[in-house]
Amino acid sequence: MATFVVEFEYNVDRAGREHLHGAHTDYLRALTERGVLLLAGPLQDTNGGLLVYEAEDRAGLEDILKAEPYVEGGIVRDVRIRRWAPGKGTWIGAPRPAVA
Repeated sequence: MATFVVEFEYNVDRAGREHLHGAHTDYLRALTERGVLLLAGPLQDTNGGLLVYEAEDRAGLEDILKAEPYVEGGIVRDVRIRRWAPGKGTWIGAPRPAVA
């Protein structure tokens, strides 16, 4: 499994996302229950959100993102995907094997 940091940039404000917010929340909750979504929340200094996923590979993550209600609804202007290898900090509970 690989860890990815994803940044969404929206093309509408919070009010413009409201009609899809319930579906977005339900989708993220289901991903969390499956162990796919590790962390998510709005960015405070810009009109976007930051999400951390664990997926088999980038193609698998892209499939997950295509099904995201905000993406399907056309309100995401830009998606930035970065593969990430967290290794230090208080959120790291146990050593993780290195990713080749």
